[in-house]
Parts: sequence; structure tokens; C-alpha cells
Amino acid sequence: MWLFLVLVAVPTIEIGLFIQVGGFIGIWPTLAIVIVTAFIGSSLIRVQGRATLEALKNSVNSGANPAFFMAHGALILVAGVLLLTPGFFTDATGLLLMVPPIRSAIIRWGTARAQTQFMNSAANTPGAPIEGEFEVVDDDEPGNSDWTKRP
Repeated sequence: MWLFLVLVAVPTIEIGLFIQVGGFIGIWPTLAIVIVTAFIGSSLIRVQGRATLEALKNSVNSGANPAFFMAHGALILVAGVLLLTPGFFTDATGLLLMVPPIRSAIIRWGTARAQTQFMNSAANTPGAPIEGEFEVVDDDEPGNSDWTKRP
């Protein structure tokens, strides 16, 4: 349902903003602003995308968890789509997503929300605590494993 609301609300907001801004400054300056923000957005995407890709490579090479940089890359991609979409609302949202501290805050919020939902779903799942018994087998003789035994 929320996706439907977004798909209806965003174009409605954009049309309203185009009418207001176009009525205030005229059609040609309005179109020029939309085109200029698309160029600025594409150059920002290129610069920040390369920097994020480099950080992602460094984290993988050092053995660190690359999830943080992958999330930044995904948000840069979303920002790029928003900046290349004609409109003032999408441009403003895309420009906000190009600010690294804002992306970091969104990632932290999304991570906390996902963890909360995961914990709630695990707590509400019947039989969530898995119980069992185990036995430690000390088998030091080489070749005694079922995987290495010859028939």
C-alpha cells in the first residue's frame, strides 16, 4: 500500500512544484534548473560512486565487512536515479542522499529497524528457542572420519 502512495504522491508533488516554480520564474528557467541539476547529480554520482567503490575494495582486501560501503553504494545509486528524474522534489531528495552523513544516518536507522523486526519475528515464532543435545566426540586418529573412511 505504501508503494502505491509513493507512486501517486511523488508525481503529484512534482506537478504541483513545476506549476508553482514555472509560474514564478517561467518555463525556460524552470527547465534549465531541471537540466542543470541532472548534470550536477551525474557528476556527484561519479565522484562519490568512485570513492565508495574504492572504500569497498579496500574493506574487502583488508577482510573487513563490506556491508556498510555496499549500503552507501546502493543509496548513491538511488540518489542518482532521483537526480536524473526530472523534478524538484526528486532532485532535493537525491541531493540529500548525496550527503554522506545523511546516508550514514539512513543506514543506521535501517539497520536498527531490520534488527528490531528480526528480533520481534524470532520472538513471535513458535518454537523459536531451539533446544537439543550434543556429545563431544574426541576422534584424533587420522582417517577415522566417515568422510575419509574407505568402504
